[in-house]
Amino acid sequence: MSVPEPPAPDSAAAEPPPHVPRKSPPDVAPESPSEPPAAAGASDAGLARRRRWVVAVVVGAVALSGAGVAASQVIKSPAQAVAEAGPPPMDVLVARVEKRVLRDTVIVRGTATAGQTVRITPVMGGEGAGTPVVTKLPLSAGDRVTAGRVLLEVSGRPVFALAGALPVYRDLKPGATGDDVRQVQKALAARGHGTGSDRAGTFGPGTKAALTAFYASIGYEPLPALADGGASVTAAEEAVTGAERALEDAEAALRTGASPEAGAEAGAGAGKRAAPPGDDGQRTVRRAREDLAKARTRLSEARAAAGPMLPAGEVVFLESFPARVDSVPARIGSQVTGPVMTVSGGALVVHAQLQEHQKGLVGPGQKVQILSEISGVTASADVLTVADSLSLPRVPDPAAGSGTDGQADPPAPAGERGYALVIRPDRPLDPGLAGQDVRLTIEAAATDGEVLVVPVSAVSAGADGRTSVTVVKGQDRRRVEVRPGTAGDGYVEVRPVGSGRLAEGDDVMTGINPGVAEGKEGDAP
Repeated sequence: MSVPEPPAPDSAAAEPPPHVPRKSPPDVAPESPSEPPAAAGASDAGLARRRRWVVAVVVGAVALSGAGVAASQVIKSPAQAVAEAGPPPMDVLVARVEKRVLRDTVIVRGTATAGQTVRITPVMGGEGAGTPVVTKLPLSAGDRVTAGRVLLEVSGRPVFALAGALPVYRDLKPGATGDDVRQVQKALAARGHGTGSDRAGTFGPGTKAALTAFYASIGYEPLPALADGGASVTAAEEAVTGAERALEDAEAALRTGASPEAGAEAGAGAGKRAAPPGDDGQRTVRRAREDLAKARTRLSEARAAAGPMLPAGEVVFLESFPARVDSVPARIGSQVTGPVMTVSGGALVVHAQLQEHQKGLVGPGQKVQILSEISGVTASADVLTVADSLSLPRVPDPAAGSGTDGQADPPAPAGERGYALVIRPDRPLDPGLAGQDVRLTIEAAATDGEVLVVPVSAVSAGADGRTSVTVVKGQDRRRVEVRPGTAGDGYVEVRPVGSGRLAEGDDVMTGINPGVAEGKEGDAP
């Protein structure tokens, strides 16, 4: 940068008088003669021009630098253009040959349901019993049910749940025998009411005591097995008393030799006469003893028949606990004209339908994957049963009662005729899945270990019936004859035939790339 020169001194002011000699300062160089005013103006103009040239040079340098940067972004060398250019798009579509275990699957929809669903329609019998009326509803939909729990009350009588798989089909009274009695005995014992010395399957005194204790624990009195108010037992007891007295009289007459009939007519205080000729006192005593034995047998039978009973309308048997209340359509005070409560128990299973073309691919024991698309829960399972005949999906009618027989009545998914399929989970499912629609992936077949697989679209059949794949490597193509195997999920197992070479990682042709093939002349390979 130029430093401005100091202005020239004013000659008129600095010039000494003529008579005074000019002397230079001792330490200052003598000045040159002053320039005229025209010369000073020319110097200033030259300085301004130099300044403008400097600014112009700087601006030009900046402009040239920017132009060079812009040109470098647009203009590329041939080597750079080749380096940045990718390979041209292929005129065929390819897929990689993989090596893995291939599984053939069948996918269907199913519904998770409890192993047992019971719709309760109580039937209250007895003399003078009218239309049953709901008098108490201690549970609501979604409540948990445990063994021994009172589900509801109808006409003042309880309806409770006990553990058991055998459906109730009759009233159980003292003296009854059978598997249903055995089931009741086991259920009562599980509630802490043992049946004593009663044989398993026999409704004896111990079972009567256990049943009475159970009813007391839930706050009710059991119904009597005999509706006569104990009159039959009283009559049998009186018959035994009379037979005992008759035997005593016969034995006394035999000892004294008097006629028992005469003694009876004369009264207890009258003298007894000798027995008439031919009268056998032993025979009278023997008959009296037989009569007493019969009376005692009748009394035992009457006492055995008396006692508490278990009406069929007061118990619901469920296979496992805890169970769940699914719905309660009844209200307190309403008459029982249909199901008043639906209860489900047991582990959840999945019910589905197989179509005709799927029937041969699925059988008991095959592995299944359960997926709830609502909650994301997954579970492994097995095929439990596959029906042998076609049937329409059975959808339960809520208005139709199944009584308290405890029979399972699972809902089936709506659809066409199919083969009923039951899936059993390996582990208990979350009860929250009950009633949900789930996805079932059934493993129909699988390869023994890892095999070479390609997409199904990569395999083609020639006019000679041979199947092959086309291996693509750059612009080279070669056909390899293969033998297809297990297929599934859009892939198929392939095994090279003869000297054909096919390895994991090879690219095989699966189709034509339309965007490239249309711009080329001739037929695409």
